[in-house]
Amino acid sequence: MVETPAAADEQDRALVRRYLEGQRDAAGGLVDRYQKRLFNVALRMLDNAQDAEDVTQTVFLNAFLKLRTYDPRYRFFSWVYRMTVNEALNVLKRRKRTVTLEDEPDIPAPGAAPDRATEVRDRVGKALMGLKPDDRAVVVLRHFVSFSYVEIAGVLEIPVKTVKSRLFTARERLRLTLSEQAE
Repeated sequence: MVETPAAADEQDRALVRRYLEGQRDAAGGLVDRYQKRLFNVALRMLDNAQDAEDVTQTVFLNAFLKLRTYDPRYRFFSWVYRMTVNEALNVLKRRKRTVTLEDEPDIPAPGAAPDRATEVRDRVGKALMGLKPDDRAVVVLRHFVSFSYVEIAGVLEIPVKTVKSRLFTARERLRLTLSEQAE
């Protein structure tokens, strides 16, 4: 049976209440519900699995440390997603200051032919990473997490009009980058 958004919100609020009442096992329930989704957001933002794992762990640690500041009138996942996006943006800012040997482009094995789906996914991923972090966040939240404009505005703490504008601009940049790659 598929859980409705209202039921999910109520279950989140119940887990938060239990945790705040000292039932630390409730933390596992929240982690189980959101770890994969938060990791995927971080991965789309950072294009690095290790960094995405680090961001996910940091977000959960911070969420439990700050859980008393969470307002249950709002959706828990919006609160924790905002933390994830902000932490991923912080990692991107720190990353700009350092360049490592790992930044070298991937070189395919001789004679290896990637399948079409892998090739397309790699092209889109590379184009996505070419966007400014703020634009990338809007695209990831809209197209990979399926947030509404209002939810994105809430997570990023920007007006809905700004979400629409950034999304339009980001899509155009992606379209241009992908068409240039195809040539």
